[in-house]
Amino acid sequence: MSAHEANTMLSQLKGWIIEDGKLVKPYPFTNYYQTMAFVNAVAWISHREDHHPDLAVGYNQCRVQYWTHAADGLTENDFICAAKCDALFGL
Repeated sequence: MSAHEANTMLSQLKGWIIEDGKLVKPYPFTNYYQTMAFVNAVAWISHREDHHPDLAVGYNQCRVQYWTHAADGLTENDFICAAKCDALFGL
């Protein structure tokens, strides 16, 4: 995916950035339970999509990072999965 295509798709997402060629967003939560509920839901969606993000999990936040290893960059599927994360979060 070209940088122009990625930026066009990025404009359709709220709060996501492209950092070092990866699609990244931190999600804030009130407590650990809410954070883990989100992480588990992302894991379930990721398994169904067969597209797994890197997750950095803290007490009240989860940083989600997507990119396609096989393509060594971003693909449309990364943006689709990012939108599904936003839907989980209620955006």
